[in-house]
Amino acid sequence: MSRSRGVLGVGAVVLAAGLGLGAWLGTGRDDAPTPTTTAAAAPPLARLRIIFPEGFTVREMGDRVAAVRKIAIARRGVTPRLTKNAYLAAVAKAKPPLAFRRDWAGKRLEGFLFPALYEFSQYTTGRELVADQLAAFERQWAKIDLRYARSKNLTPYDVLVIASMIEEETVAPEERRLVAAVIYNRLRRRMPLQIDATTRYGLGRPGTESLRRSDLESDNPYNTRKRPGLPPTPITNPGLAAMKAAANPARVDYLYFVRKPDKVHHFFTADENAFLRKACEYGFGCN
Repeated sequence: MSRSRGVLGVGAVVLAAGLGLGAWLGTGRDDAPTPTTTAAAAPPLARLRIIFPEGFTVREMGDRVAAVRKIAIARRGVTPRLTKNAYLAAVAKAKPPLAFRRDWAGKRLEGFLFPALYEFSQYTTGRELVADQLAAFERQWAKIDLRYARSKNLTPYDVLVIASMIEEETVAPEERRLVAAVIYNRLRRRMPLQIDATTRYGLGRPGTESLRRSDLESDNPYNTRKRPGLPPTPITNPGLAAMKAAANPARVDYLYFVRKPDKVHHFFTADENAFLRKACEYGFGCN
């Protein structure tokens, strides 16, 4: 592994996080103390890895940093400078790429922290890892063709918000562009998106916990049952496939989808009555 930053040739997307000269020398400040070493007996550079899955939120990424740090200490005998608090503090201070800042307007950095497998050392800081995630996002975003989205008057930030919802709603890869189509079609018709994952995000409610009627009636800005248009920010950090789908939806007339009992696939339709029948059949309530 090189001591310099960059993409490593390991399978999918693997990045060297925080291994620039500053990290190697232990410069900069962070929550955890810098290991005390001498020039004559510097410890070897530890090869540590952290995986941020597609669809993780900033909060989940912070929890993953804490878990990986704990494992590094217990199993590798290495105490990384990287901590959950340092990582979240770096996220709070960071800004997205320039192309997004007009629409971003100082909102959360959610959506811009590209999910991948990163390598780092015991000297890596939270600021360096966040910087590498943002650089990875820019490299991946450069692959997105925005021509169709722009023809529908959607901004790059809008596309990123849509990608985050696709990431949260889909398991089957072939359904990403179908979910994107539903979102585009409902936006065009000025129909509420009614994607409950946005409400969960706004309320901090985990997927394992049922939404209450009061949640669905709340004035939460992420409540897309009540509020028209897109939520104010992305609700996850999407991967490349979701971003591509968000920019290039399927050309279908679907307006509704409901999860099938296998919890992987969805039933899609343009007909509300058909949607209601399937929702009843699949146990989501009958009107």
